Amino acid sequence: MRELALHVMDIMENGLDAGADLLTVSICEDRERNLLEIDIADNGRGMDAETLERALNPFFTTRKTRRVGLGFSLLREACRRCGGDMEVRSAPGEGTRVKASFQADHIDLAPMGDVGGALTTLIMGNPHVDIVYTHRVGDRVFEVDTREMREELEGVALNHPDVILFLRDTIRQGIRRVCGAQKG
Repeated sequence: MRELALHVMDIMENGLDAGADLLTVSICEDRERNLLEIDIADNGRGMDAETLERALNPFFTTRKTRRVGLGFSLLREACRRCGGDMEVRSAPGEGTRVKASFQADHIDLAPMGDVGGALTTLIMGNPHVDIVYTHRVGDRVFEVDTREMREELEGVALNHPDVILFLRDTIRQGIRRVCGAQKG
């Protein structure tokens, strides 16, 4: 995949397919340690040890719509190609957590891409699911929590077009602010 945001979206979709109603994404850019970390967790049904081991194989999927499951394997290879690695933890009834790390200045590191667009795409199609997104660079932090937004919106759906545009732009601006650059 050309952008890390697409990897994030793919892993989050796995959580949705597993029945999750809460997804958390944390991106931490540690410039002192030259490290980019992405942590994605869901409260879906989780996987037993055998299924988890098989899920790391690109020719395994539980989906009925396609015969391959490239998400984990593509992300793991992207991590390894950039001096990092990926860890997946899961247990039945406890959800799944994916931690990916990259050498931040590695020449092969894909750009972050449009995280705001990826997250709002997921919200549009899954307005009943809550998403907590945190982006940290040093001591600067940006966070969006759809649970808080629901309270503020007082009954307006998260996938209302005006809300989606606001959310997308807010996430893009928040990421730019914490990164101190024109990212989005």
